[in-house]
Amino acid sequence: MNRRDFLWNSGQGLGAIALNWMLQQSLQASPIDKSSPDSSPPKKLHHPAKAKQVIFLFMVGGPSPIDLFDPKPILKKHEGKPLPASLGKFPSQFTNGESGLLPSTRKFKQYGECGHWFSDLLPNLATCADDISFLHGCWCNSSVHAPAMYELHSGRTLMGHPSLGSWVSYGLGSLTDNLPTYCVMPQPEGVPEGGAPCWSQGYLPGIHQGTLLRKGANPILNLKPALGIDDRRNQAAFDLLKKLNEADRESDPEMQARTKSYELAFRMQSVATEAVDLSKESEATKKMYGLDRKETEEFGTRLLLTRRLIERGVRFVTVYHGGGPISMQWDAHDDINSNHEKMCGHADQPIAALLKDLKRTGLLKETLVVWCSEFGRTPFSQGGTGRDHNHYGFSMWLAGGGVKGGRSIGATDEFGMKAVKKRTSVNDFHATILHLLGLDHEKLTFRHNGRDERLTDVAGEVVSELWD
Repeated sequence: MNRRDFLWNSGQGLGAIALNWMLQQSLQASPIDKSSPDSSPPKKLHHPAKAKQVIFLFMVGGPSPIDLFDPKPILKKHEGKPLPASLGKFPSQFTNGESGLLPSTRKFKQYGECGHWFSDLLPNLATCADDISFLHGCWCNSSVHAPAMYELHSGRTLMGHPSLGSWVSYGLGSLTDNLPTYCVMPQPEGVPEGGAPCWSQGYLPGIHQGTLLRKGANPILNLKPALGIDDRRNQAAFDLLKKLNEADRESDPEMQARTKSYELAFRMQSVATEAVDLSKESEATKKMYGLDRKETEEFGTRLLLTRRLIERGVRFVTVYHGGGPISMQWDAHDDINSNHEKMCGHADQPIAALLKDLKRTGLLKETLVVWCSEFGRTPFSQGGTGRDHNHYGFSMWLAGGGVKGGRSIGATDEFGMKAVKKRTSVNDFHATILHLLGLDHEKLTFRHNGRDERLTDVAGEVVSELWD
């Protein structure tokens, strides 16, 4: 039996995820060999950080800013007419850009001292207006779900490149010795169309891949010891491993650090179990997140769990809303109203609760909350009542983590088709998030195939208007 098999069997299936992540600690505990492809950079900031942690809320399928928080009243005047020829041609995935314009039927109001616009689909999020800053001039390079998802996660439309969360893990390391640096929570019905490459570490060391948390009482696979293995036997197995590893210490200078890593993995069995246990949360907190309602229970549970992970030092948490069947995505090709009423009914209350809870506990000051999607939706119709994908111009928002709330940066044209003012590319978006974390996107690099790769490739400008 080789060492890997022995570790697996003796650890009663603690799991490759926990084990691989723990190897990060052994690499950090040893002197960094810059000639090694697996070497980690010094965990040193390029400049003072405004944020320490990130919550990345990804709305799968493409919500429509026109129907949520970027009203375009001129659409009513031009209802049924094509976009003016002066704007140009805007083919999307399923339409040629010549369909009639479709005005929103939602009711909009301004909220907060900042006067942000929100539709009646987001009554709860609207109460957080002064904590949110919008980027209304966003654009990306693809109108197809998977490539656009890869771009929003990794900066490229092709899979195989490290995700944003992996780059943050690589650049900053961990805030806790007892939990993964980067956690991912997909929709229970299924992962987003882009799949696992969205949280892949790409060519970075495998320890930086996102750790998947699943639905149920055992969100991390193989975390608990096998049935019939009590604490005494479990401890005995790890003690034996320690003795065997110590015997090889002289021939392997990293063995001592690895031994400490396995002991740390053992501690995760109790720490991680406590972190995902919501039973100690008050009934008022659970109600605030919507755990008492069928529509909001599932997403609210994941966002409450997210707050607990942030409290315990997880550096980066990605939470997906939507995934799996088309009925569980924001992909409103047929009926924009029924789709967004359902999806906002699931997400509005829990997201507002998360922002308020983080603010109440003081965590929002150093936790950057990001709301985004792979693209937006067209101002012209598809099939009369739906909207096609729009990668030419859409909105995202940020809150906390040094961002000055209540700001609105950038804009699409008066019809909501194309970003025309303070245009923000995905590279700009990523550069800004890294900057808030104290990382210079041009300096955060990894040598791969003879090239210094970076999240933002050869582009990206920080959107400094988000703070003073």
